[in-house]
Amino acid sequence: MADSIAVLPAQRFDTPPAYTNTGTVLDRILEARRAEVEHRKCVLPETALKYGAKAASPLRDFSAALTRDSLNVIAELKPASPSRGVIREPLDAPELAKSLSNAGAAALSVLTEGEYFHGSLKNLREARKTSTLPVLRKDFIFDPWQVWEARANDADSFLLIAAALDDELLRDLLALGREIGMEPVVEVHTAAELDRVLAASARIIGVNNRDLKTMAIRVETSFELIESIPDDCIAVSESGIGSHGELMNLRRSGFDAFLIGEHLMLAPDPAAALAELLGPYTTGPVTSAAPVTTEQDSFDSPN
Repeated sequence: MADSIAVLPAQRFDTPPAYTNTGTVLDRILEARRAEVEHRKCVLPETALKYGAKAASPLRDFSAALTRDSLNVIAELKPASPSRGVIREPLDAPELAKSLSNAGAAALSVLTEGEYFHGSLKNLREARKTSTLPVLRKDFIFDPWQVWEARANDADSFLLIAAALDDELLRDLLALGREIGMEPVVEVHTAAELDRVLAASARIIGVNNRDLKTMAIRVETSFELIESIPDDCIAVSESGIGSHGELMNLRRSGFDAFLIGEHLMLAPDPAAALAELLGPYTTGPVTSAAPVTTEQDSFDSPN
């Protein structure tokens, strides 16, 4: 990220805020994120982020990393969550990125939401700087400003959550990501959400086995939805995966990649935990991700 682009610290708590009796967990997170984003937009205008995106490190091919003929694990750096509280703190993003890359991760995911997950954009930048893997920005994104912020901080992809977006906004954010070379992961939890994102032409579809409204996990969700994901899409199973056998079953059912966070972050040695998950598929560090050539390479000034 360009030195001239300031990053504002996110408000955070020592433990994630307690549940209340009104609204879902997702609703409460989104309400907090909207307030924070509106504040940050006043301080850091989108025009500045567009300059930062132009000066960012070249994109790495996130889609290609998920479609290798292997067990493609997106290893997630996740300091905390609303359901478990603090998971790994302090979290050494550079060291984790390096060790997980060497253990065979296909890509990295970095939480950047600060209040509930104790994540940060600093963690994302530091992780990407010490790894050759493409990096996903994992956050609650609902505003084009956040997409530009992701690229200005060197992210190679970003998460869109179907349950948090209406159809028009989902299409707009997909289009913006593609305009600047970032193919987003579009996350679903139900068949109805899957129908919506397919209608919006999503290409990387993440099936979250965790219900973001209740935080309950059912790995069966992935098996129930995989048959409805077209072969020309990249299918990612997320949450609740904790064994080599589960990875193999999900791969045989048709999934291309697997996002794993808590299982790794709770382990004393996350790299060893990843190697155990991969089993005989462990082949050492993935070679450097190929750069992506996009429309961004040719524009001379922000729109």
